[in-house]
Amino acid sequence: EGVRFDSLHLSPEIMRAIEKRNIEVSTPVQAGCIPPMMDWQDVIAKAPTGTGKTCAFGIPLLENLRMNEMDTQAVVICPTRELCIQITEELRQLAAFLPEVRIVSVYGGQPIQKQLMALKKPPHILVATPGRLLDHMGRGTVFLGNVYTAVLDEADEMLSMGFREDIETILTDTPEDRQTVLFSATMPPAILALTRTYQKDPVLVQIQMRQETVENIEQVYI
Repeated sequence: EGVRFDSLHLSPEIMRAIEKRNIEVSTPVQAGCIPPMMDWQDVIAKAPTGTGKTCAFGIPLLENLRMNEMDTQAVVICPTRELCIQITEELRQLAAFLPEVRIVSVYGGQPIQKQLMALKKPPHILVATPGRLLDHMGRGTVFLGNVYTAVLDEADEMLSMGFREDIETILTDTPEDRQTVLFSATMPPAILALTRTYQKDPVLVQIQMRQETVENIEQVYI
């Protein structure tokens, strides 16, 4: 079940951003993930797209930032350029009243020069696809040695696209005591292996698939 956002002990700036979007009640995945993430616990969430995942991890990421530290503190890894752009946009909306927060996204298909300029000053939160993030790590333009939180969004998609080694390389470059949060619509053995290797006593949040269609509409494709 969802809960009222004003019961989650959020900062005034985040509450203003949520109220600006006219949202009062969280989705179940947000209610399940926000408290343990704000408490620095690892989380594994079985949740499909469209359940409000970005706010579920975005709100605690912003709440846990240490503004006086200039290093990249959180990294969000996702499978596609489109998701990268979508997550970045939503995080910026949540940070609307936190002007000092820097959020940068890096992904394939965008000119590297533009990304190099954006990374000159380390962002607080970095949103990235695995391949392009590895590219920047190799160039020395991204440093993950002070990351407090790593989020893997649509982890099952990333594994099915062949990103497993990339993800493992990225996580190995972050501190061992980081918080690791994993979102996945399904829980195949490869995902469970990742959680065993890279998470510490994760809190499990399971969200049921919503029924997406109205029963009396017939869908046909030709």
